[in-house]
Amino acid sequence: MVLLARQLGPELRHYDAKAIARYYRSRPLLLIGRALTIAWMLGTFWLRLRLDARRGLENPHRNTRARELREILTHLGPTFIKVGQALSTRPDLVRRDFLEELVKLQDQLPPFDNHRAWATIQQELGRPVREIYHEISPQPVAAASLGQVYRAVLKTGDTVAVKVQRPQLVPRLTLDLCLMRWAAGAFGKLLPLNLGHDLRAIVDEFGNKLFEEIDYLNEGRNAEKFAANFRDDPTVKVPSIFWRYSSRRVLTLEWIDGYKLTDTEQIRAANLDENALVEIGVVAGLRQLLEHGFFHADPHPGNLFAMPDGRVAYVDFGMMDQLDEPTKETLASAIVHLVNRDYLNVALDFITLGFLTPEVQVEAVVPALERAFDNALGESVRDFNFKSITDDFSVLMYDYPFRIPAKFALIIRSLVTQEGLALSLNPDFKIVEVAYPYVTRRLLQGESSEMRRRLVEVLFKNGKFQWQRLENMLAIARMSSSSSQASFDLLPTARLGLQYLLSDEGRYLRHQVVLALVEDDRLHTEEVGRLWELVKDDLAPRRLMDYALASLRELSTESAIKTAAVS
Repeated sequence: MVLLARQLGPELRHYDAKAIARYYRSRPLLLIGRALTIAWMLGTFWLRLRLDARRGLENPHRNTRARELREILTHLGPTFIKVGQALSTRPDLVRRDFLEELVKLQDQLPPFDNHRAWATIQQELGRPVREIYHEISPQPVAAASLGQVYRAVLKTGDTVAVKVQRPQLVPRLTLDLCLMRWAAGAFGKLLPLNLGHDLRAIVDEFGNKLFEEIDYLNEGRNAEKFAANFRDDPTVKVPSIFWRYSSRRVLTLEWIDGYKLTDTEQIRAANLDENALVEIGVVAGLRQLLEHGFFHADPHPGNLFAMPDGRVAYVDFGMMDQLDEPTKETLASAIVHLVNRDYLNVALDFITLGFLTPEVQVEAVVPALERAFDNALGESVRDFNFKSITDDFSVLMYDYPFRIPAKFALIIRSLVTQEGLALSLNPDFKIVEVAYPYVTRRLLQGESSEMRRRLVEVLFKNGKFQWQRLENMLAIARMSSSSSQASFDLLPTARLGLQYLLSDEGRYLRHQVVLALVEDDRLHTEEVGRLWELVKDDLAPRRLMDYALASLRELSTESAIKTAAVS
């Protein structure tokens, strides 16, 4: 295996499917031996399941079989443990008894020997352990698929978490990824799913993320970027990185005292507000996807902690991903279109996002979306849940030209995981009750020209102004169920809206608003009256005067600066 590192050289720093395939193509015995091991362990497990079904012993043997599956994945090593972790967040694919065992793969794995960990630290940091730390825990406090964590105190007195990578990771990962990619090409077409692209693309995405995850310097940079995004959010905590004591295979970061979000007993014993923790987690997840575009792709229970002061702490930033601005904006409008049951625009959003090809006949897909999403939404928005969506979409993808872009596999995993975490704290939680107010506020605030365009699309349907939709959006945007989501202030939004209306960009909207007021040959005074009842408290004369004076002062300052610049 040392030869692997020498032959691939610098390419080992990044996933390279072709280079890995070239290496193992000339070493078929390695591939055959590993393939036989995997086939034997998973094949005999499948046979035991079939025998249980034939003998009517499924229920008595459920816990035993679930434990066996976890042990098999653990024995097969890091790559299969990561697959098991991904499945542990998918209650739509894995039955409950198996799910409970797979969750243990997140941070209840057997550790590797301390001597090997100390050797890695010395090799990576250039000094023996005793010269770096005042003290270090005699055993790891957590062991995961790719490394294990020790609690330590530096000579400086700082309490830290020391993350040490498992030995020989690259040879293990590349061998399994090579086999997975071959299996995806050979058997992917036999699966009853229309993925819209080669299943090998999903394996490649998985491989890319694994290689990013085993580079701890990359993880440290991710953590600092994530912390910068949430620097103004007092509800989210990100540990600091100690760069002097970090390398590609050793990461030292601030120690976090807290409770796993699934540890409801300790959370209640600490008198923490479970609903507030749920909302912090969901809003933070939405901000990552729709505001920052940089999101934590592995938010499982071992990576999120409730702190004694009520904050939610994120750890483990190895698996992250980035969304571009158009994708963020399309996601925001898609959520509003979905909640408004505007399935034609949902289909158009899906084309933009890559779930449907541009050649698809949208009118033929809309009835399928109606069936799937009406079931997921239930009788009201409150009944929406991602489990129903994933269940129904597995049918849709078989009958219609839907596909899952590789990037969205991580987003879907992240959303389903967050919903599962929220449900563990509050079984009655409905993700849309938090998500929709947040998205509505983002649209109404119209911070960019694209967001304003999306808002116009939402408020007009078939050329007609949707009075009820605007009324619903304003009412929902002002909802505030906890301190973690600040109440909606209409005045700044009204100011932005007025500036937009008076600008060249807002010429079309000015025309449409005038038409809306006299639509259907009548003045829409009743609708305007309802809107006024919603907003009149925010537009009290004293507040309007104070805000106008502040805006005038700001405008005068800007004018003075421009005048000085010209002169």
